[in-house]
Order: sequence, then structure tokens, then C-alpha cells
Amino acid sequence: MIEFHLDGTSGLSPYQQLVRQVRHALRLGLLREGEQLPTVKDVVANLAINPNTVLKAYRELEHDGLVAARPGVGTFVTATLTGGSFAAIGPLRQDLRRWLAKARRAGLDDESIEALFAATFQDTAKEDIA
Repeated sequence: MIEFHLDGTSGLSPYQQLVRQVRHALRLGLLREGEQLPTVKDVVANLAINPNTVLKAYRELEHDGLVAARPGVGTFVTATLTGGSFAAIGPLRQDLRRWLAKARRAGLDDESIEALFAATFQDTAKEDIA
């Protein structure tokens, strides 16, 4: 089961962070069809946020066709977002971990690593279009 966390420095509202975390977990195969999301009550207790925030996130995911609420039972995954094969994710993740370790050894902090990754990602996306 997914464990949510909030980052006050992310620039995203709490509900957007919850939605993003579910979508990422679906993309990476960490959440699969039929699995249950944490109950609203559990998320509220763990993160100390308003229940309406969690409900808003779950409603957006439901609107997107990714989850379905079962009254009195919970919210369950109904679709995945995997774009590649699960077999490819493991080696890519290992490569990324090695790259991150190399970046840290070079003296980059987390914010610098994120900025470098985002800029490089955008550059390659532009190259793919051209």
C-alpha cells in the first residue's frame, strides 16, 4: 500500500501532491489494479490534513478513471499508467541511482540535482520534437 508524504517546499498543494504520488506509483507499477488506497481517515491521521483535501485528491483520481470508491469499503485502483515494461524499470532505476550518487559526490545538493534533471529533461523533450 502507498504511504503518502507531503513536501511543504514542492510548490504543489497537498491534494495535488497526493494525486501525483498515486500517479507516479501507478506508472512505476508500485500500485496495481485492485489494490486499495489508504482510507481517508488513515491519511488524515498520518499527515494531519483536512479530510476534504484527501477526498478532493481521490475524486480527481476517480474522475481520471484511475480509482473507484466503494462506499463503506474504500478506494481501489481500477487502472494503471505503466508506459514501459516492468523489466526495463529496474535497470533504469539502478542507472539513475548511480547517476544520483555521482552527482552528490560532485557536490550537488538535492535542489541542484532536481534543477539539472529538469533542465536536461526539457532539453531532450525539445530535441525529440525537432
